[in-house]
Amino acid sequence: MPYSSAPGPVTADASAAPGTPGEPADIRLIVSDMDGTLLDDDKRIPPGLWDTLALLGERGVVFSPASGRQYHTLVRQFAEAADGMAFIAENGAYVMRDGVELHSDPLDPAVAAGIVRTVRRLVADGARVGAVVCGKRAAYVESDDEEFLAQVRRYYAENRVVEDAAAVADEMLKVALYDFGSAEHGVARASLADLARTHQVVVSGEHWIDVMNAGANKGSALRGLQRDLGVTPAQTLVFGDYLNDLEMLDAADWSFAMANAHPAVRARARHLAPANNDNGVLRTIARLLHLPSAADGR
Repeated sequence: MPYSSAPGPVTADASAAPGTPGEPADIRLIVSDMDGTLLDDDKRIPPGLWDTLALLGERGVVFSPASGRQYHTLVRQFAEAADGMAFIAENGAYVMRDGVELHSDPLDPAVAAGIVRTVRRLVADGARVGAVVCGKRAAYVESDDEEFLAQVRRYYAENRVVEDAAAVADEMLKVALYDFGSAEHGVARASLADLARTHQVVVSGEHWIDVMNAGANKGSALRGLQRDLGVTPAQTLVFGDYLNDLEMLDAADWSFAMANAHPAVRARARHLAPANNDNGVLRTIARLLHLPSAADGR
């Protein structure tokens, strides 16, 4: 089923080649999640991305990665095209553009310290869980478990192993917990049940849980960015696949769930895009904005 020419509920077959509106959609801001959305399952940048970003820049369209990843990690990944891009990092707790902070929502240090102590108790009881205390300057961990550190390095380019992650002098944006079992159903999330009454406790991946202030999420970050840029929800195109993307989908009229998305995300989005492994983000952008077929990533 082709895309509709205006935003609205779509029950498209994501495997079908999507159609286009009669004219290029009036889109001024494009926001995409990273893992499971823009990147394929091997965490690779899709073919055609740099050409697409150059074309978007020529049209005055701002592109923004929105991720649980660290700002420093995102800037490195997009080094070829970072000028003018906006970065929604740490699941919305930190928004940067051209090296300038636009918004941040730091955690109370006492809350971060409490989560660290909780994880220490879980580890002492035999649970395979790790904590990453995510500051503006770096991510801090206490564990020297190489399997855990390999996961940390993937998402946090600036990372440090410290003796006491709760005592570091930095502004802490969130605490991320890595559960070697299931993040959605495992012991780490259950241990945060009381904190979830006052803070944002969100499953951001198969093994990751992020803890932030109650108002910190990708959706609130996106709304702030829209105000900064003078862009409306009707001019905003968003892509997501997992539970930490839900609020972000609500902030855009052009909201797309990937074909591989969590069922809750597919239910929340207005439209469906091809899967991440099928270069769904770039294919959808090319069709909606009538970009040259070379930017289609095919």
